[in-house]
Amino acid sequence: MYHKINSFSLKKLIPVAMIFLLANQTYAESLSANYITAFQVSETITGNVTDQEGAAIAGATVTVIETGTQATTDDSGNFTISANVGQTLSISYEGYEIQTTKISGTTVSVQLKSKKGETAIEEVTLVGYGSQKKSDLTGAISQLKAENFREGMNISVDNLMQGKIAGVRIVQTSGEPGAGVNVSIRGIGSIRSGSTPLFVVDGVPLNNDPVSAQSPNVGLGNVQAKNPLNFLNTSDIESITVLKDASAAAIYGARGSNGVVLVTTKRGKRGEPIFTYDTYLGFSSVIKKLDLLTAEEYRAAGINKLYDHGGNTDWQDEIYRNAVSSNHSVSFSKATETGSYFASLSHMDQDGIVLNSSFKRTTARLNAEESFFDNKRLKVKLNLTASDIKETGIPNGGNAGSDGQLIIHALMANPTRSVYDETGNFTNFNMNAHYNPLYLLSVYNDKTNTFRILGNTEATLRILPGLNYKFNLGVDKTMSERNTTMYPNVTDRTPKGLYVQANLDSYNVLLEHYLTYDFNLNRHNFNALAGFSYQKFKNTGTYFGVRDIAAQGAGIAPEINPGYSGTAFVPGAGYAQENELQSYFGRVNYNFDKKYLLTASLRADGSTRFGDNNKYGYFPSVAVGWTVSNENFLKDSRIINELKLRGSWGQTGNQEVPNKITQASSSLTQGSGYYLYSNLNLINGVSINRTVNPDLKWEVVEQSNIGADFSLWRNKLYGSLEYYHKTTKDPILNIPSSPLSPTSTVWRNVDAKIVNKGFEFSLGSEIVRNESFTWNVDVNGATVNNEVRDLPVSAIYSGEVSGPGLSGVTANIYRNGYEAGSFYMYNYQGIDANGKYIYEDLNSDGRIDQNDRKIFEGAIPNFTFGINSYMKYKNFDFAFSFIGQTGGYLVNNTALDLNINNLASDRNVLKSYYESGASFTNQPQLSSLYLEKSDFLRLNNVRLGYTFDINQLKFLKSINLYISAQNLFTITNYSGYDPLVDTNKQVGGNQSLGIDYTTYPSAKTFILGATVKF
Repeated sequence: MYHKINSFSLKKLIPVAMIFLLANQTYAESLSANYITAFQVSETITGNVTDQEGAAIAGATVTVIETGTQATTDDSGNFTISANVGQTLSISYEGYEIQTTKISGTTVSVQLKSKKGETAIEEVTLVGYGSQKKSDLTGAISQLKAENFREGMNISVDNLMQGKIAGVRIVQTSGEPGAGVNVSIRGIGSIRSGSTPLFVVDGVPLNNDPVSAQSPNVGLGNVQAKNPLNFLNTSDIESITVLKDASAAAIYGARGSNGVVLVTTKRGKRGEPIFTYDTYLGFSSVIKKLDLLTAEEYRAAGINKLYDHGGNTDWQDEIYRNAVSSNHSVSFSKATETGSYFASLSHMDQDGIVLNSSFKRTTARLNAEESFFDNKRLKVKLNLTASDIKETGIPNGGNAGSDGQLIIHALMANPTRSVYDETGNFTNFNMNAHYNPLYLLSVYNDKTNTFRILGNTEATLRILPGLNYKFNLGVDKTMSERNTTMYPNVTDRTPKGLYVQANLDSYNVLLEHYLTYDFNLNRHNFNALAGFSYQKFKNTGTYFGVRDIAAQGAGIAPEINPGYSGTAFVPGAGYAQENELQSYFGRVNYNFDKKYLLTASLRADGSTRFGDNNKYGYFPSVAVGWTVSNENFLKDSRIINELKLRGSWGQTGNQEVPNKITQASSSLTQGSGYYLYSNLNLINGVSINRTVNPDLKWEVVEQSNIGADFSLWRNKLYGSLEYYHKTTKDPILNIPSSPLSPTSTVWRNVDAKIVNKGFEFSLGSEIVRNESFTWNVDVNGATVNNEVRDLPVSAIYSGEVSGPGLSGVTANIYRNGYEAGSFYMYNYQGIDANGKYIYEDLNSDGRIDQNDRKIFEGAIPNFTFGINSYMKYKNFDFAFSFIGQTGGYLVNNTALDLNINNLASDRNVLKSYYESGASFTNQPQLSSLYLEKSDFLRLNNVRLGYTFDINQLKFLKSINLYISAQNLFTITNYSGYDPLVDTNKQVGGNQSLGIDYTTYPSAKTFILGATVKF
């Protein structure tokens, strides 16, 4: 039973709000007046400040010239100031020309004109629960805008960040459409609690748990749940902001240890209403093929003549296809004097490059904002998105054995076999644990339908000038149904057939109240935030199964009528999980004379996931900054336009652990039974399944950061430099318990540490900028050094390897003094005169056994980088991006399954193993023979477009036609499909790192697209 935390009552805020609302108006105006003057004004002037494109400018300074009274625009560009009609306002914002306007009424609208050479340091950037000018930031924060990720075909938010932000690494778990993606920021900081950052969409923190139903294991492994972020239409995204250091992320407390990603969707902009139609058509193919023996080479190898079946088949060509994808998206946006509106509707249809796999998504979005009452005192925002996703999957579970999934069957298939026999039916291989892959596809059916709604309402009430109360109510609701059928077949995998239906219902509700207060005292500028948050998560699921079903095509398909045939073997099973978070948070930003900056924050989080003695965790942070370029000695510098130095320290938490692990668990079992009566009937006894631990608490990540932001030679070179030191403390592990404990293991915090430290840089240049030609280049890179320290056990193992005779063998080890998830295996040294593999005898005892395993470098790259360029010449635009990494390794588990021993058992092998001269009798062993560098350089995206200006047609503004390509080429020595991959092969919940096991390959894609604006 979880421990419920009482939610905060809104009633507690009502007396406070009433006091402010009833305060004397004259006193309220005096608070906003400049202290130098005693002039008393009688009017309240409201206004809005935008840029040339109609986008709101937050943080602009509005000054009454006659009195010196000042105000600052909020996130929507709105301001309120005390002045008289007839007086003059001066509006200034760094990077824009100063605008003056005479007050002719109580409402004013101002549009600022951008200066040439505006620097990146002047942008407005989102932070937790608000926004700041980049020049005022003290934390390590990076922001991408829509123009940074418009090229290419991207299903999910995380794909948009790839190669564009230093220290953020995006790795696919699979190339299947909609599949999961591993996102890590500044290294791997946990053994079992994951490394995924917290995603916040329009102010609603999402749950990282799966939101689509997982497939059962029908003998082919469990196919993982899809990416929980694939429900968003990427065309709707306005910006992505990454909070990397603890100072920036600490405001999210218990879930900020892996960093925070803020996703903001589009809103209406000032100017004429805009109707936009986006569409593209994509053509995809497998990124590369593995170099296996062809039929001719297989025969020439002199293998057993019984293994020559007379055919000539490239099995990779048989299961892979040229896939076609399409996308259609329409949107409407408009802004008025009092509000803004954005609505969109989209449909994506993507075929996978493997037969029978597909992803279809339909989304609808409405974002609206409106102001009410006198002088826009109350503002109400609504963000609502709904998505319906339909997917078809293939039998390719990552946790299958060496013989248990589609792609390995295709790779191992003898090339002298034919797809069909002489009767036109699929050829039966007549082999245990090895089947015709096309036949396997034909008897397997996997369909998932997921419907998700995410929405929130935010109301902002201006109590006094500068003092605002905000209320945020968010709901995230998902319903998913997965139907998996294995029809009766001639294999030894569920030969009588099996049908399973799995249902998942996920619910996440958020309630937040917070106050913000902005005020200025001469050169002293303050921004204060204080608030409360309550969030509840609930996941429920049901599933049932039927076996011995009717043959394929006979009667009614089980997904339509499960009761038509078969015998129920999972009668109405189900589960339910709940957990809650209750939080109090506060932050103060101080700026003196635009030179000296201070940020301090504190968040207290209470969670039902932790023990009675540690329900609450406290996460502080502090950061300072010095804008050196605003000092007198640099103000007139022609070289340094902007220079700011930053330093920060803070703590964040990680609560990604199973529910209820602090509580005892027991069950009735026969194994613990006893004979109570003389009739010799066995009475079930009580077995203890989990030991109680009321002291369990959060993993804590402590991080220090030193950084510098700069702009030189009028934006010819700009960027940021960072050094970070990040330490995970009190990691949560399920480790062996003390003697006399009722269970063999116990969940507890241990004194171990995981340290990540490194250097990051982001550099950019406006190489050319004139009326007809613009060329920008941005380069980013990050190093990371990872080490495990003070682990109280000798080692923790993970990364289960698949292969014949390798049951229970693991590739990853966590041990003191080594990188997290380092590799642990035999050291391969070559081939002897008889073709036998030679392994290093570490202990020199004359034999090779488990004591001869050696620790090798792990999967975490020492250096990752991205290169992004954008050029525009008149109406042409051209963009490209490269990504790459060095210093990491992969265990090629696919190659291990394609070892030389296959030639002795009617299976295919990698050509390199045959040409090495190794003996067919060599048995597969996990060794450094299968350990490969994952270094690569990839042309990730390239795009060429042309914009037609339609001046003759009043209803048509512009048409942009473009061609684009993704994954065009990769330079690497890795022999597998893709060096940027990570198959989930965890053991006991401990993370696996750097294993590639017959992963669904990545695709190379060419796109034709158009954007039409009306």
